[in-house]
Amino acid sequence: MKQIFSLFLLLSFFVPGVLAKQPAELAPPSLPKLAEQKFNGHDFQVKKILAREKAYTRYLITYKSADLTISGIMNLPKGDGPFPVLILAHGYINPKYYTVGRGLKREQDYFASRGYLVIHPDYRNHGLSDKDPESQDHFRLGYVEDVINVVYAVRASDKGYFDKENIGLMGHSLGGGIALNIMVTQPKLVKAISLYAPVSADYYDNFNRWIRRGRPDVAQKIIDQHGSLESNPKFWRELSAINYLDKVALPILLQHGTADESCPVEWSDRLARELKAAKKNITFERYDGGKHEFIKYWPAFMKKNVEFFDEYLK
Repeated sequence: MKQIFSLFLLLSFFVPGVLAKQPAELAPPSLPKLAEQKFNGHDFQVKKILAREKAYTRYLITYKSADLTISGIMNLPKGDGPFPVLILAHGYINPKYYTVGRGLKREQDYFASRGYLVIHPDYRNHGLSDKDPESQDHFRLGYVEDVINVVYAVRASDKGYFDKENIGLMGHSLGGGIALNIMVTQPKLVKAISLYAPVSADYYDNFNRWIRRGRPDVAQKIIDQHGSLESNPKFWRELSAINYLDKVALPILLQHGTADESCPVEWSDRLARELKAAKKNITFERYDGGKHEFIKYWPAFMKKNVEFFDEYLK
């Protein structure tokens, strides 16, 4: 089951539409290209109440990401705002079974109960969001765009409960990969980022772990289209956040369990070393025996997150 999850994770986020031919005149997707892109997230709408909890109210929300309408949830704390905003980027869940707001449910509740306005975007092709048939052809960088655009939509909104000057981001697993791409392409988008057992910042690690090992036929099609690391190192380099850590301009909290069977802790070990070597503001917490979702360490993990975001957003 874990192997199936790992394969689905990479097929969904890291693999393009390998059967589709990319026009030769179009530049391949890359982080430098993403960094130059203009974003226009707007039209943040609160659609209806989903639940009333003791400390917050849960709403269905939508916003525009380019021409797509993206769905998600918002947990709005009770009391007077404005409230610091946390964007939560969820890990892989098969879009076929995904429901609005699914993923990071514990974290959504925890942060909202402690005075944070929580927004959990669904991404394109998930929940009630519009479909993007070209998403795979762009290595799912559209997910990154959707998270960037929710921040722009919040800032463009006239809703007084947003503290627009204090916005943070947490990304888990696949969502950690989204956060990694944001921290090197949009380094001033938010004020602080928490990486929660993220995928590798080196794209080739992910390719080797899930595709080359599990689907060699698919791996070969990708190499035929884009080249191998040896024949086209520029392509692979430009998909890897690890090569752009000089762009990082905000504090990072990185947390990973040593018994994570989905995303090896060694990936975060390397990321932490390189961030420290680049003299970036990085706090790295390793949890001995911790799994991909921390389980017994989850209370300590969340306490660390709240302390981190309190320092930079409150």
